[in-house]
Amino acid sequence: MKNLWAPWRVKYVRYKAIEKQKGCFLCEIPKENKDKENFIVYRSKHVYIVLNIFPYNNGHVLVAPYRHVKYLNELNQEEMLDLMQTVNLVTDALLRAYRPDGFNIGINIGRAAGAGEEHLHVHVVPRWNGDTNFMAVLAETKVIPEGLYETYKNLKKAIEEILSHR
Repeated sequence: MKNLWAPWRVKYVRYKAIEKQKGCFLCEIPKENKDKENFIVYRSKHVYIVLNIFPYNNGHVLVAPYRHVKYLNELNQEEMLDLMQTVNLVTDALLRAYRPDGFNIGINIGRAAGAGEEHLHVHVVPRWNGDTNFMAVLAETKVIPEGLYETYKNLKKAIEEILSHR
């Protein structure tokens, strides 16, 4: 068997270890008021949009409430409405900025379901026809062509354009 070296993967492993020591990153990063450094592209009253720093595809974001809840039924009506409206906003922004062919939109609740954090969040992942290639199939490696700062800039601009027309 051949080896495919992926030294960048160690960042994720180390990040997860540090994250456990710090507590819930989805609670902490919005408090820091370092939106650009933390890749928070939008804030509403109850939720915010943040780039996934270990994306499946360019534009992969998380929409999370500020309040730490595990289950959807813990959100009040205002928070639930804000969550869904913000998912809709970021979907529109991703269409404008990246023109994907589709989306995966999902919520993993609990570690058994694949949640990396016990803080409710919605994944919005843009998809393109043929966006998996031999690297994913043979090497279990995903190629992400655009850097996070570029994605941050493009998505933030698209959200601002959409909101300016409302």
